[in-house]
Amino acid sequence: MSTPALTRTGGFPIAIRLTGDFAKAPTAETAAWVKAQGFGAVDIYADALATIPTWRNSGLEIGTMDLFGPEWQGMLSADAGKRKATAALGVKNIRAAAAAGVKRFFIVMLAEDEKLPRKETFKYMVETYGELRAVLKETNTFLSIEGWPGCNAQCCNPESYRAFLKEMNSAQYGINYDPSHLIRMGIDPARFIDEFAAQVVHVHGKDTYIDPERLYNIGTEQAGVFAEGLPWGGYFWRYTIPGAGAAPWTKLLATLQAAKFKGFVSIELEDVNYNGTLEGERKGFAAARDFLKSV
Repeated sequence: MSTPALTRTGGFPIAIRLTGDFAKAPTAETAAWVKAQGFGAVDIYADALATIPTWRNSGLEIGTMDLFGPEWQGMLSADAGKRKATAALGVKNIRAAAAAGVKRFFIVMLAEDEKLPRKETFKYMVETYGELRAVLKETNTFLSIEGWPGCNAQCCNPESYRAFLKEMNSAQYGINYDPSHLIRMGIDPARFIDEFAAQVVHVHGKDTYIDPERLYNIGTEQAGVFAEGLPWGGYFWRYTIPGAGAAPWTKLLATLQAAKFKGFVSIELEDVNYNGTLEGERKGFAAARDFLKSV
């Protein structure tokens, strides 16, 4: 029996998000390894409903399940019919996964047309995600909204998170806190968690390294002429495992503890030093776990 892996600050169970080659391995094989390493849960894709019994039989919980597969952007489409159909699919997916015991649904608020004004896509987001309110309350499940700032996404900074959560006015709409995205945007992850800790339902254990030399030579607004973008990153930054970047993990976890956070810290492995092979990813998950256990 493996010892449960917990963060030192807060005692939060450490989990993993399936990524890359790790997600391609047979579920039973992966579940056995995940459990043996002390992880308490896995975050799975939207098409993985049938795998839930295997994870559960291995003693693992489901941290989050993606609410959608390729349909994400339909929720913020300018096409009213597409928005309606995608929202209906969201209701269907929530009912099916909730019946299998899923409690948190991972989502990124992606714009279908990146050129549309943000005020317009915000209006679509409020409309469509508001249509999920009844089924979320009925099933006592939660949206776990991550702030990845690609595709002109909404809810990737304090302004849009704050406005959207106010519109929803429901505890069923929560935050998937990932400091790595805040850091790459220049947003203080500690100040963010000070404001939003009570609304966090899930945490991604991921970090961002800011390369000071590249930041000086290229800046934040222009692409490099001679320098190429960094793997798993941009011109002056790259994603890393926790501890290899700028996130103040002890402070972040202490704030979550004070807010009585009850969820998982799930390692999302996006680090050029580990991604690319199954063995490399296993080493990355283990290294991230050990760091989180120490802070």
